[in-house]
Amino acid sequence: MSNELSLAILGFLFERQMHGYELKSRLVALSGHRRPISDGALYPAIARLREKGLVVAHEERGSAAAARHMLTLTLPGREELMDRLRSPKDVEITDQTRFFTLLTFLSVLPDRADQVKVLRRRLDFLETPASFFYDSGKPVRAEEEPDPFRRGMLLVARATGTAEKEWLRATIEELSLPQ
Repeated sequence: MSNELSLAILGFLFERQMHGYELKSRLVALSGHRRPISDGALYPAIARLREKGLVVAHEERGSAAAARHMLTLTLPGREELMDRLRSPKDVEITDQTRFFTLLTFLSVLPDRADQVKVLRRRLDFLETPASFFYDSGKPVRAEEEPDPFRRGMLLVARATGTAEKEWLRATIEELSLPQ
């Protein structure tokens, strides 16, 4: 999760500076229902980003008397975010959870052609025939699966994939129109 977590940290800090608690709240809202984010994962990830010079921390007076450590994205941090959004790793395209994290911040790319390139990679991946189950090397279709639970998995995956491909095609078309 560390690459996905660091992408999300960079993305949220691109939007504005924030303190660790606020950042954690945003991260939990994004992915906490799937993968809870502990302080033991978050703060070491922030520390690694600080060591790389991608994020800086400074104290800011809080609304009460206590000072808060605010996190800000640096120029190299912005460049890192843009590079990661323009050229995501294959796993960030093929893994739905990681793709959704990528998708959360894709709008910050200023060039629509770069956004389209990422969406086309996802669409190409989804259009490659695949299944959870195989029989004699051939993918098992939902209609052929006797087990009701496996059939359910296949039907849900098909419906989800169909909806995502429709959205991807429409969005690619929209982004490809002259501005």
